[in-house]
Amino acid sequence: MATLELDRVVKRYGSLEVIHGVDLEVPSGAFCVFVGPSGCGKSTLLRMIAGLETVSEGEIRIDGVRVNEVPAARRGLAMVFQSYALYPHMTVRQNLAFGLENLRTPKAEIARRVAEAARMLRIEELLERKPRQLSGGQRQRVAIGRAVVREPEIFLFDEPLSNLDAELRVQMRIELKALHGRLGNTMIYVTHDQVEAMTMADLIVVLSKGRIEQAGPPLELYHRPANLFVAGFLGSPKMNFLPVRPAEGGVRLEDGTLLPLPGTALGFAPLTLGIRPERLLLEGAGPGSIEGTVRLAERLGAETYLHLDTGAGALTVRTGGEAAARPGERVPVRLPGEACHLFGPDGRVIRCAPRG
Repeated sequence: MATLELDRVVKRYGSLEVIHGVDLEVPSGAFCVFVGPSGCGKSTLLRMIAGLETVSEGEIRIDGVRVNEVPAARRGLAMVFQSYALYPHMTVRQNLAFGLENLRTPKAEIARRVAEAARMLRIEELLERKPRQLSGGQRQRVAIGRAVVREPEIFLFDEPLSNLDAELRVQMRIELKALHGRLGNTMIYVTHDQVEAMTMADLIVVLSKGRIEQAGPPLELYHRPANLFVAGFLGSPKMNFLPVRPAEGGVRLEDGTLLPLPGTALGFAPLTLGIRPERLLLEGAGPGSIEGTVRLAERLGAETYLHLDTGAGALTVRTGGEAAARPGERVPVRLPGEACHLFGPDGRVIRCAPRG
């Protein structure tokens, strides 16, 4: 296990700066996920940590030791890529052992590590097969096993599940998290999928345009987002956003409805109100009550998502699977003031709702 520190890390390609002074500390043994949209810099940051990209400015430290100039092979890291990159002419056993053989590891030690990795990843019966005889999920296990046998201080994963179908991705998420529990190593995982980030991470780092928007435990970021970007990126369906204006005792929605928010000093600037789909109530009584027309009902079995058009703006409501509302129907919906976030004109949060 090892700690990882990024100190004002910058990456430039010529005059183009793509990573802008990133500061981050990943504790020893953490499962840290870099998440963000395509082009946000998460893979570039991972490649700099791995030693596959140079650092233009700043420092990368592993267990307090600067590694900017240390070659990738000597950093004590192992990386798993989106592509399985298995040698097609080798068996699974040979693929697992190949890197250790190049390091001139003793044969007995290679056999021990390969057997242990195969046991942990449940691929013992596949050791004599060639990659063409494996499914996508089995190939990904072998690719992960190739990293495990190196017994690194830190594992690096660059969108390793993106080539798998939805069911396999869920299964592999569970297996990777269980693997982390068994090994205890520090893991850095890159994904654009916020569901993967929320379900796997101890520490989420949300990136946008080469900058860290917020870093912290998953539920902390979900319940206390620092800004509109984080609030809208984490959560499925995402947080509802409505334009509002300050009013005496609260805020006023675009349809004129007053939503009481006692104890909040709001000034006079236009604001954005945010509320999670699960915090909206399908009822017409009480302050903050409005009506909406059902545009779409997504029925998922245990729950239903109602997409509403209201005079205050579009809303998505999460409700029970037996909700009877149909497209075109008018339904009441209430925005509880205690469930609402507020964001200022600059997008930064000025009020977080307590956890419900």
